[in-house]
Amino acid sequence: MQYPLYVHRNDDLRYRGSFPDFPGAHACGNSLEELKHNALDVVQRVYDGSEDLIPAPTSDTSALQALDMDDGEGLWLFVEIDMARVISRAVRIQLSLSKSALQDVDAAAQQCHMTRSAFITLACIHELENAEVAGAPPEFATMLADST
Repeated sequence: MQYPLYVHRNDDLRYRGSFPDFPGAHACGNSLEELKHNALDVVQRVYDGSEDLIPAPTSDTSALQALDMDDGEGLWLFVEIDMARVISRAVRIQLSLSKSALQDVDAAAQQCHMTRSAFITLACIHELENAEVAGAPPEFATMLADST
């Protein structure tokens, strides 16, 4: 799949890039080819076996240009990332929320610099911990302890 990579050139003539779809995956290289190779390696190492869902690539260039990372001084490249070798331990679920609740979740997640999924995961963990303190059945406490 082709994932967007925002690329800058450093003062020392090296390239550095960041993926909007893969927070925390940053790469550097002495050439654009080396940068692409390193970016592929970083994504595969960071996300293989992680709890993060593998996102679909953002392909809307106007949405990419509206991101904070696009300061107008870099360029967008699309890098082929073979996600077949990356196995996420995350499980996709379907969840229904009111539109206003979803907007509130998205705003809070953005303020915390995290994805919607990460924010909801933390909220669930918080509620599970509160349920344990509030006197949940012993088997619930055992399940919670086994999952951490």
